[in-house]
Amino acid sequence: MNHENNPSSIKFYIKRYLHANKDQLKGKKIIDFPAGNGVTTSLIKEIGAIPYPFDLFPEYFNVDEIKCERVNIKTGIPLTDQFADAIVCQEGIEHFSDQLSTFKEFSRLLKVNGILIITTPNYSSLRSKLSYLLSESERFSSMMPPNELDSIWMSDQDISDEIYYGHIFLIGIQKLRVLARLAGFRFKKFHFTKKKTTSLLLLPFIYPFILSSNWLAYKKNMRKNKHFSDEVKKEIYGEILRISINPKILVSGHLMVEFEKEKEINEVTKFLKSQHKEFGIT
Repeated sequence: MNHENNPSSIKFYIKRYLHANKDQLKGKKIIDFPAGNGVTTSLIKEIGAIPYPFDLFPEYFNVDEIKCERVNIKTGIPLTDQFADAIVCQEGIEHFSDQLSTFKEFSRLLKVNGILIITTPNYSSLRSKLSYLLSESERFSSMMPPNELDSIWMSDQDISDEIYYGHIFLIGIQKLRVLARLAGFRFKKFHFTKKKTTSLLLLPFIYPFILSSNWLAYKKNMRKNKHFSDEVKKEIYGEILRISINPKILVSGHLMVEFEKEKEINEVTKFLKSQHKEFGIT
């Protein structure tokens, strides 16, 4: 069975998203990075959009009549500012060592109101939380924690000086959210993927503690941070709370998050306020 037709694969949900939004995406420029073997590039082309595939190792890419360029995210994607209408970063963010810079590069490439789709193994699921508690591993009892033996997926100096790391940089939804916000994005939607049985079994036992703990943290922080109005704190802390207690996020096997570019990065910095005293202030 093709991965894009298999509900166990994240490609199935990418395909469903693209086809559900094909009328809005038709004729639009969509960056596919990392492009891998080109399945998503083919799906983008299939709905009438214009794909721009890039990958650290384009040797894997296998789509006729479309070229995939070699790109190292550390040096950026060779396209002009505000070039794209959408970016699909499928199973890539967990491999990138500088994830904030990656978000900033995606922001540079996207037009305002452009869409960024991020998918990654769900490090915020109950299964992952338990696994981290037991062994700091992605999957307890079946995988070792990230290490220099298992976590180097590709290192071929004849092709590239860059190493393709495994899941060393796994990231949960809250960190995804804040990095996106710092790069000018807003959290638009979480797309539910296939649920995991272990997380489902844990949910009734752990959820009451998650609910109460996050509610108490929300109330406590609403009383703090006098730099911002209650309206601003309710908006931001409220979004964080809703994400933290969302049962679908807690049981989903993958994170599939849709962000929308809200503003340019220089506009974001105008909003930020220091938590520590500024230099020269006593």
